[in-house]
Amino acid sequence: MANIPASRQQYILSRIQEEGTVNVNQLSEALDVSELTIRRDLDQLAKRGLVERTHGGASLRRNLPVEPDYLQKASEYPLEKNMIGQGVLDLVDDGDTLFINSGTTTLEAIRALVGSGKRLTIVTNNIDAAYVCRESETIRLVLAGGVYRARSHSVSGSLSSLIIEQIWANKAIIGVDGFSVQAGLTTPVLEEAETTRAMIKHTAGTVIVVATANKIGVVSNYKTVSLEDVDVLVTDEKGAELVNQMEISDDLSIVIAPMRRSE
Repeated sequence: MANIPASRQQYILSRIQEEGTVNVNQLSEALDVSELTIRRDLDQLAKRGLVERTHGGASLRRNLPVEPDYLQKASEYPLEKNMIGQGVLDLVDDGDTLFINSGTTTLEAIRALVGSGKRLTIVTNNIDAAYVCRESETIRLVLAGGVYRARSHSVSGSLSSLIIEQIWANKAIIGVDGFSVQAGLTTPVLEEAETTRAMIKHTAGTVIVVATANKIGVVSNYKTVSLEDVDVLVTDEKGAELVNQMEISDDLSIVIAPMRRSE
């Protein structure tokens, strides 16, 4: 474990969650690595928004992550999101009806599905899906109504949930702001959590979560569902490393989206 950064950082995060605070010296002795290595691990955890750096150590964040602006989210991890979207294709069959919630990673999944030529019905609260699907002859798009949120380019709320509850889907493709053992799937917006929960509740088959590594281990404000309600996680290589260090049921399948390498 000491030589694997993801393993060390998961151990450190678990210690902080249990004890509230940790110091560099104790972690260095427990993991049998240098204090410099521990400081680098703590800096990386702080950069991901999981801990707060303190003098000589780190503590649990006092404030949960704030929802970033949509354009900011869209500019982050574009390659990983694109390949995660491609990674969904083998999980979707011609003729499926899909719930897909809002988010920049789920939008990449919609792009990939449009390009696949599969005949699908997509039910979504992702407003940008209308533009992505505008010329598709194989996608039947159903937009769930509701209150528009510019920050997420989505509609949500009680009207969205009411529409979704009239539909049953074969599968759901769900984006998240947080994916963790202790809190499950989380999001910073209550209405988004309610809309996504309605989608999962009305999915008869496979629930697929799509998430880049920066969402793994993160806890946001509002819980959508527990990890027990998820069947498949599609993530990037780093995300898979982080998940493999968690105590997660073997019932959860992990699909690693292959990254394109530059020549």
